[in-house]
Amino acid sequence: MSVRTTLVAVTALALSAAALAAPAVAASPAGTGGDHELTRRAAAAAVAEGVPGVTVAVKEGHRTWSTTAGVGDIRSGKPRSPHDHYRVGSVTKTFVATVILQLEAEGRLSLDDTVDEWLPGLVRGNGHDGRAITLRQLLNHTSGIFDVLADPNYQRKYMSAEGFFEHRYDRLKPEDLVAFAMTHEPFFKPGTSWRYSNTNYVLAALVIEKATGHPYGDEVRRRIINPLDLKSTSVPVDRVTLPRPSSRAYSKLARTDTGPTYDVTELNPGIAYGGGQMISSSADLNRFYSALLRGKLLPPEQLKKMKTTVRAAERYGYGLGLVDVELSCGVHVWGHDGGIHGSNTDAATTEDGHHAVAVNFNGDWSGNTESVFEAEYCEK
Repeated sequence: MSVRTTLVAVTALALSAAALAAPAVAASPAGTGGDHELTRRAAAAAVAEGVPGVTVAVKEGHRTWSTTAGVGDIRSGKPRSPHDHYRVGSVTKTFVATVILQLEAEGRLSLDDTVDEWLPGLVRGNGHDGRAITLRQLLNHTSGIFDVLADPNYQRKYMSAEGFFEHRYDRLKPEDLVAFAMTHEPFFKPGTSWRYSNTNYVLAALVIEKATGHPYGDEVRRRIINPLDLKSTSVPVDRVTLPRPSSRAYSKLARTDTGPTYDVTELNPGIAYGGGQMISSSADLNRFYSALLRGKLLPPEQLKKMKTTVRAAERYGYGLGLVDVELSCGVHVWGHDGGIHGSNTDAATTEDGHHAVAVNFNGDWSGNTESVFEAEYCEK
């Protein structure tokens, strides 16, 4: 159910409540057992296509299952672990949108507020005007704001082999990311179309900070990570390494799946900010999306708004940081995917929050996440 590959080619190398009892991950080295055999085969087949390794976790009610395939370290041959921490890229957007909607439920902001009301003068230049863009339009990507990832200077510095190793430890401010985008014209007039833009969520994170007086990561921790006891989930500031256990992350640092493979594990996640800064694990992502869709994080009114989608492509609707995907068998799943250097993640659950799946590849140039979701939900 990859939003990235289906909807947003520009992010192919991207910066792409009540607590629940923590379930144990029932991992099997072979991943065999029950109805998940086809899911295991789909994961293994994706690795056979060329990505180094994959880790998959499934949550059905109180039952959990996981499998891995391939390697977490090309040099040593160490396998991937079901407990791996990894960068989740744009899955961060669902966390950010959840906090914005919590703030709305508390009466501290409105989705109809303009960006300029919260961030005066920041969205200006080459036709951009924050006075004409609402917070809702940021969250559902109908703002028209140019995507920082599409800026040639950003791509040269942070997404190419020539620039990445020189700049991967850069300390960027979120305002720097917005400034990249403001050097271009908007994609379209606000509210007239849909196009994915990471800049939207850099701005949304800044709105959280303005509304609360705290870093957006602190609010994510206080409102989501701690209540759900997501022990493997974090919003790193300048930490360039992954917590253990983790695998190495690999990239071609190119728009093709050929050429050299680079180890890109270490980077400053500030180059993504609210658009893709977070780290998590497959088990934690399943807990998060299950809790979200079950109404554990948002009141009914806000959850309904989050699930109100605009058409993004065939079988894909984009809500407020949440994607509705209709699989080939007619099943609808809700979640988000995320790509960042060396990591390709997809996580979603059924609408009742009962059946969740999270997939991560430790390579960003290959790997078919949609086949894993089709196998788990449709090929019983």
